[in-house]
Amino acid sequence: MSLQEEEIHTGRCLCSAVRFHTRGRLREVLACHCSQCRRQTGLYYAATSVSNDRLTVEGSDGVTWYPATAQAERGFCSRCGSALFWRFQGEPDTSILAGAFDQPSGLAIACHVYCADKADFYEITDGLPQYPKGSPGLKVAEVE
Repeated sequence: MSLQEEEIHTGRCLCSAVRFHTRGRLREVLACHCSQCRRQTGLYYAATSVSNDRLTVEGSDGVTWYPATAQAERGFCSRCGSALFWRFQGEPDTSILAGAFDQPSGLAIACHVYCADKADFYEITDGLPQYPKGSPGLKVAEVE
């Protein structure tokens, strides 16, 4: 077993009704500034991703899936409302909000996506790459 396969991360919603753990390396964090992510979180959606076969969710019956677009859905705790997951229908990965992971997570933001849609009350000043829509190679849902 490689070190990559042994990497474990844990996390949960605010009320702990939904807990999760991941096995293996996580994708770098992407900060999404689209209008849907802003409305769901109040700022932007910072998320990593893991293949579904490396994600275990305890209390999954407490996750409500909202069909945000024709291609994607958002998962949140039906008890406390914590935003937790995003997934593109038919894809083998699930995005997980970086803030839901137990600390220290070792995660870092790599880039910003949907910057053309960001709110007017803040600036992105961290010097990381910014893309008007998705970054190269990233599958994104069309936001209405």
